[in-house]
Amino acid sequence: MPALTFSEDQAEAFDRLSALLVGHGIDLAEGTTTPMVEGKATVLAVVGKAGSGKTMLLAEMYRSLKAAGLDVVSGDYEGRKRKDRRTLAILAPTNKAASVLRLRGVPATTIHRILYTPVYDPQYEKIAEWLAGTGPRPVVEGLTELALDRAHAFYQQVASIPGALAAAGLKGSDFIKGWKRREEPLDVGFVDESSMLDERQLEDLREIFPVLVLFGDPAQLAPVGSSGAMVFDKLPEARRLALSRIHRQTQDNPILDLAHALGDDRLGFEEFEAMVQAKARDDGRVVWAERVEAGLMARSPVLVWRNATRVRLIQAFRNAYGAPEDQLLPGEPLICDGIELPLKHRKKRIDLEARGLIKGAQVIYLGEGNREGFARLHVVGAEEPQVSAASIIKIEKPDEEEPFIPHAARMGAAFLHGAAVTIHKAQGSQWEDVQVFAPDLYAAAQSGRNEAGVPLWKRLAYVAITRAQTRLHWVVRNRLARPLAPLSIDDLKREPAPLALAEASPDAPGDLG
Repeated sequence: MPALTFSEDQAEAFDRLSALLVGHGIDLAEGTTTPMVEGKATVLAVVGKAGSGKTMLLAEMYRSLKAAGLDVVSGDYEGRKRKDRRTLAILAPTNKAASVLRLRGVPATTIHRILYTPVYDPQYEKIAEWLAGTGPRPVVEGLTELALDRAHAFYQQVASIPGALAAAGLKGSDFIKGWKRREEPLDVGFVDESSMLDERQLEDLREIFPVLVLFGDPAQLAPVGSSGAMVFDKLPEARRLALSRIHRQTQDNPILDLAHALGDDRLGFEEFEAMVQAKARDDGRVVWAERVEAGLMARSPVLVWRNATRVRLIQAFRNAYGAPEDQLLPGEPLICDGIELPLKHRKKRIDLEARGLIKGAQVIYLGEGNREGFARLHVVGAEEPQVSAASIIKIEKPDEEEPFIPHAARMGAAFLHGAAVTIHKAQGSQWEDVQVFAPDLYAAAQSGRNEAGVPLWKRLAYVAITRAQTRLHWVVRNRLARPLAPLSIDDLKREPAPLALAEASPDAPGDLG
């Protein structure tokens, strides 16, 4: 039994997961493994509401598996396969969700970075093997012994190959030459925020992981088009472990108190707002806000239900900062809306996505790139956050069907403005301060709509509230407070990386730049 204090249902879940792993040749009690048995496959879910200890359980399972000798595949470097090697990958659907786990000491990566594997430059792969403990100290042309020492010292503090190479004066584009679809299966996979998975993603993961454990919150919003069902809802009951007790470390949390109050069938919207107001009087972690704060929108979007509200708030944000119509200001937030490339540029698409520009990624605009159509970007939550890429940036305006495009490459990564986002798109992310636009939730309550038998406004409110790590701002009026300072990028410290992608054009397919 782990040394830390588990609740009873956490302890039972740990034991059940341990028993499952024994059947696959991994004994946590003894700290031993045997070679993987081909043909065995298991999918199991650990479900529970916010505060029930899912992340704590996942972190303890990670530590126990690592102690048993499993190699953690993190997405930034994968050593050569050994016949007897057992592996673990910890995944999340978005960069932001993966970064939340990494802040807790769990080396998570995105699902995309596991579905696709990097192709390494052989010269720099020698450095990676040495740092990972599977090869001798290399001699690399152009790199001094001092540079290698810096790489080694960095890796001892932070187990990141790209970070260590950067400390040696190299850049990620030197090390990784391209990406290919994973051909070899892995072993054990943990997926956090699995309420966001759709059936296709689940099938992709099942092809790679004989042991797949989904960690998810059944009270969140199901993926669009899934009729309110989540992938773990379809598992047999014996394959679902429920955490129902709220862990003691989260009991004195007014934000979680509000989230769990939404489980009361008798609670109406007006009664709930009265609870929010009462919490705000007693605890500074809940704020009853008469207006939206523009200053907070630059780094954590206002959460809304309706697209029309989102567009109006974005326009108000840009007006408050005096942003010109024909260009973006450094520091404006963006949301990746996908990659606009034809199929023949699949290799370029994979490279952009591998660098964190997947649909839903939160990005901060840093300025124009060095080539026409390029933008310098900070990808929030990515391990190497600053890149430059061919970008198509669209800004929607109220009462106008077509968006305004202040920044357009012929093709590349597409972005919408990110000062406000729908609650659906906010799933998987967390921010220190979260502003929830309550008039939209009132509109959802008035609509009388339900999702999977639960009033839609309650599901929306639950997801929106649980995005807040430290402070919840419940905004009750359709007003915006002007910012106290101009937009800035001073909080984004690292220097931008070199160009992530040569501009794609019909005449220039093929290798990455």
